[in-house]
Amino acid sequence: MLLNWIRAYWNKRGLDPTSRTRIKHLETCFNAKILRPENYLKALRHRSKLIDSDFSDSDSYERLEFLGDSVLDLIITEILFERFTSKDEGFMTQLRSKLVKGDALAGYSRQLGLPAIIELGERAKGQGIEFNNSILSDIFEAIIGALYKDRGYWITRKFVEGVLNNHLDIDKIAQLDDNYKSILMEYAQARRMKIPVYRVVAESGPAHDRVFVVEVWIGDLRLGEGSGKSKKIAEQKAAKNGYEKLLHE
Repeated sequence: MLLNWIRAYWNKRGLDPTSRTRIKHLETCFNAKILRPENYLKALRHRSKLIDSDFSDSDSYERLEFLGDSVLDLIITEILFERFTSKDEGFMTQLRSKLVKGDALAGYSRQLGLPAIIELGERAKGQGIEFNNSILSDIFEAIIGALYKDRGYWITRKFVEGVLNNHLDIDKIAQLDDNYKSILMEYAQARRMKIPVYRVVAESGPAHDRVFVVEVWIGDLRLGEGSGKSKKIAEQKAAKNGYEKLLHE
């Protein structure tokens, strides 16, 4: 333990004041000492910063996001497996997807105050990038990856459990049905309406980070649209918007 404190102290001595502030913020979030700051700084660094400084292509959050995504899935899978001992695989898979979907992860980032410490390039500042749900979701996964590399599985799991316990009611979420495609279909069938049809109307972004825009129609009526990193996500958002529109008409 003492050796870890000494290592953490020496590794932080060479940091500039802004970097030290970022690391201190994360230590407060983790309730644990950071031993090797470099990965955490990468986890908070948006790609736009690479252009401004002498960074390589791997010095943003993207590689750590890839690692953190898998670590987070494992941790939440284990938590649900231990907590819901009588539930089947389908229940746990559906609940896990609710806890790790993009909007949920972005919410965790906001609650932890991460938008204030994301590092952006000069040209990207003032555009609201640090409040974008997709970016905040990726950053949260990246800091999970950094924490796992630095402090190992059990401290990372303790942090994730703390986030879930402090910001969510898992039992309440487990009871919610947020499959809006199914909800909209049942609503339409109960009222003898035509089957909802989903149409991709736009795609944007590079191949590794596509964004899809989907519209939902019932007959000749356009109910709404949604966007997301996959067609499934976009369809669910479109269905949610369409369902809420029908309820208010």
